[in-house]
Amino acid sequence: MTDNPYRHLDDKKLPTEDEQLLESPPPQTAAQLFLKSDSWRVLRIMGEFVWGFDNLADVSDGVTIFGSARTQPGDPYYAKAVETARLLAQARIPVLTGGGPGIMEAANRGAYEAGGKTIGLNIRLPFEQGANRYITEGLHFEFHYFFMRKFWFAYLAKALVIFPGGFGTLDEMFEILTLMQTEKLEKQIQIILYGTDYWDPIVNLKPMEDWGAVAPGDIELVQRANTPAEAFELLKTHLTEHHLMPPTTQEMKAPGIAKTRS
Repeated sequence: MTDNPYRHLDDKKLPTEDEQLLESPPPQTAAQLFLKSDSWRVLRIMGEFVWGFDNLADVSDGVTIFGSARTQPGDPYYAKAVETARLLAQARIPVLTGGGPGIMEAANRGAYEAGGKTIGLNIRLPFEQGANRYITEGLHFEFHYFFMRKFWFAYLAKALVIFPGGFGTLDEMFEILTLMQTEKLEKQIQIILYGTDYWDPIVNLKPMEDWGAVAPGDIELVQRANTPAEAFELLKTHLTEHHLMPPTTQEMKAPGIAKTRS
């Protein structure tokens, strides 16, 4: 048994749904085709879409916080993710994460301890990472397919705060960034990289603009922050401009409460 959530070539675990989907199927009997063929898998994918719409209909105006599952509680970025989520929760903004350990746990923890709504969109892995204990009761959801999970992040979130992470974190960021650049999303999703010491050497997009691989201004879709307060101010400005209606006289007396436009 191992605590490592990632697949090794010599492990004996059963393949995940993602692995089965991407693998050419071996010869199968009629009964196996009915249960496990690619064509029937399409119906299971459709079922996961329907399940998501049924169970996530009440979640809106959230901010998604991404980052490494390997970040430990003693890491400074863990503490910063806790504080960033706390500020969001105090403003009554739901916090979404991948539901696992590391930065995901830190973000759920910050929102949970501040009394806010905290949501976990988990993924089934060969070695189960499990849900962290700071997700609001009834708001932990597990998906079989990575692409399905990424769809719901894009569908639910109004902004992303991306803490230091690995390939999965970059994958999630570039998925949304591509949708924003190609105008495949009607809504404006803000993308904030948290921690320039970590991200600047990794995500330097200026050569893309210099070579003409992206349009002038595209790299401005990515913003940067180095403190929870700085990230929160960027988020507040974005949400107010693009997603919140102006407050009524009564709401002016209770800052942080607003009505959504969409």
